[in-house]
Amino acid sequence: MRLGLALGYWGRGPSPDHVPLAREAERLGYHSVWTAESWGSDAFTPLTWIAARTSTIRLGTAVAQMAARSPTTTAMHALTLDHLSGGRVLLGLGLSGPQVVEGWYGRPFPRSPLTATREYVDVVRQVLRREGPVVSEGRFHSHPYRGPDATGLGRPLKPITHPLRAGLPVLLGAEGPKNVAQTVRIADGWLPLYWAPSRPEVYGPAVADLPAGFLVAPMAQVRVCDDVTEGLLPVKAMLGFYIGGMGHAARNFHADLMARMGYEGAARRIQELFLSGRREEAVLAVPDAFADEISLVGPRERIAERLELWRKGPVTDLLAVAPDPHTLRVLAELNS
Repeated sequence: MRLGLALGYWGRGPSPDHVPLAREAERLGYHSVWTAESWGSDAFTPLTWIAARTSTIRLGTAVAQMAARSPTTTAMHALTLDHLSGGRVLLGLGLSGPQVVEGWYGRPFPRSPLTATREYVDVVRQVLRREGPVVSEGRFHSHPYRGPDATGLGRPLKPITHPLRAGLPVLLGAEGPKNVAQTVRIADGWLPLYWAPSRPEVYGPAVADLPAGFLVAPMAQVRVCDDVTEGLLPVKAMLGFYIGGMGHAARNFHADLMARMGYEGAARRIQELFLSGRREEAVLAVPDAFADEISLVGPRERIAERLELWRKGPVTDLLAVAPDPHTLRVLAELNS
């Protein structure tokens, strides 16, 4: 199992720790570093900054949001950074949810998310292969554009720039069993959310029969500390926000996943508290047991024991949300 460093997206502003952490991760032998985006900083620009200050560590997006860019634009970002970094890009994509797609990007959330994702990946692949002009007669992505307001003057084009790698890896963030099954069929890897190594079955039967070379790269908060209860608080804060606030009360994919993992009552209570403005209570309502099974928190010996569970399953890359160089070093030592 390889290690990755997950830096996420910025809060109020850029973190001065991100480049030093990425360079330390590279020195320690970490395979990859990952950035994300929500409705603030984008995923690609920080990776470019990191690429210029590193030399071997892979550069992943976990995830770049599909609604943020047309598929050809995303492919342009990926092929450009892949050239500049010497072939280090891992393109992780995610559909997000109606709250972000419609509220931030001002676009309709697709009524058939699986179809929209499949079409998007197909166009990205066409750009990267550069075998001919990009052509798609998709329901959500048509090239050339064929909507009712089209001029009719568009013509199929292929990228001027020759991509460095036609097979640049494409990974997808997926939560529901049908989405995971499609991810296994059309992508090179999967970015699971809330991975619990003791129960992969919550993601559906596709997880039990993954193709050779398929990447499984879940994110997990890692914290070396003496007090497990205190160390879980950042995990619970993240869960409180995602379960409670990253979606509508009637449609929240994160809450639905938590429910499938056996915490339905807690998930609905977190939503209720968060959406009524009682955010601190929502965080405290996250069960310690749930936060603990999807993270690696506690003394070194406890993390070492629990890390064995991650190694035994299908995980190929553990993407660590690690707050400090000491935690990075301990995890590298334990995984060696």
